[in-house]
Amino acid sequence: MEFIQALFEYTFLQKALFTSVMVGIICGVIGCFIILRGMALMGDAISHAVLPGVAISYLLGINFFIGAVVTGVLTALGIGFVSQNSRIKNDSSIGIVFTAAFAVGIILISQAKSSTDLNNILFGNVLAVRSSDMWTTLGIGIFVIMAVFLFYKELLVSSFDPTLSAAYGLPNQFIHYFLMTLLTMVTVASLQTVGIVLVVAMLITPAATAYLLTDRLWVMIYLSASFGVISAIIGLYFSFVYNLASGAVIVLVATILFGLAFLFSPKQGVLWRSLRTRKKRASLQS
Repeated sequence: MEFIQALFEYTFLQKALFTSVMVGIICGVIGCFIILRGMALMGDAISHAVLPGVAISYLLGINFFIGAVVTGVLTALGIGFVSQNSRIKNDSSIGIVFTAAFAVGIILISQAKSSTDLNNILFGNVLAVRSSDMWTTLGIGIFVIMAVFLFYKELLVSSFDPTLSAAYGLPNQFIHYFLMTLLTMVTVASLQTVGIVLVVAMLITPAATAYLLTDRLWVMIYLSASFGVISAIIGLYFSFVYNLASGAVIVLVATILFGLAFLFSPKQGVLWRSLRTRKKRASLQS
């Protein structure tokens, strides 16, 4: 009751709730494609690689969205260029490029006169969301959801069968970098809520939870977005009531939901699989 009453009284809490819910939705949607393409490491890379762009934007006094998107896209292009033009495999090129970008970001942070805002970017502070951050997140959310809706078939085919996608004449390379751009935008939208350090968890965990519960992509997207929203609301509640770090609590709630699906999922759950195995052994022995 205290939390609900505070929602009606405090504008900052309303902004925090709206932003958290939107982040939960768009992370859940994009996370599905990241999971299906086996690109969890790339999601981690992009989330860390936006740090120098954020730091540069902060030093120049401009919106960090601009710098973060630019460095995120450049990192994705850099990773692709290294892996395609050398013997270095994709996972190694990811490690090389994103750690270099992250190191540059740390150096730039150390040169900043005040690191308060940048610490919020690193670890998240949804209760300090400004109106500009909220509207930026809404704009990114609308764009990402529309992009997925318009190019759903292309993303579906290229995610499940790149060879078939190429046979149909779909530009797999362009789709890949388009998805990387969407991933960068979602990462930027999530910075104020969960921070760079934890954003990959919101991209992966709700989508992985949904993946355990269904075999259909459109159902997976809806479930993943729902789990993102539930994590955001419950996490924000505990963060506000018990004065805990918002991003960390949101991620822990998402992890608990994954644990429940991991144990009790009707088809993939460890508990039900073990029970089915025991029944089969018992029937064979009888």
